[in-house]
Amino acid sequence: MDNTHKDKKFYEMADAYIALANQHSGKTDQGTVSATFLYAAARFNTFLVASASDSADQFASRKEEIMEYFVTEYKKMLEEHFADYHDNFEKYIGNRNKKNN
Repeated sequence: MDNTHKDKKFYEMADAYIALANQHSGKTDQGTVSATFLYAAARFNTFLVASASDSADQFASRKEEIMEYFVTEYKKMLEEHFADYHDNFEKYIGNRNKKNN
C-alpha cells in the first residue's frame, strides 16, 4: 500500500482490528492483547514478503530491507498516534488515570 494513500477501507479495517482487540481486552490483560496484535502483524507481514519471493534465498536476502521498512512504518504510525493522544488526552482518556483523594 502506498504510504500516503489511506482510504475509507483502510480505516474500516483498522477499526475492525481495534474492535476485536477491545473485545479481547475485556477478557484478557491489555498487555497480552497488545503483544498478540504485534505478533500477528509480524507473522502476517513475514508471510506477505515470503509469498512475494521467488525462493528462500531471495526471501532471506531481503531481510534487512524489509525489517527496516516495517520498523520505519510502525515508528511513523506510533509517532502519529502519540501526537494525537497528547493533543486529545483529556478527550480520549479523561479522568481514568486520576486517583480519588
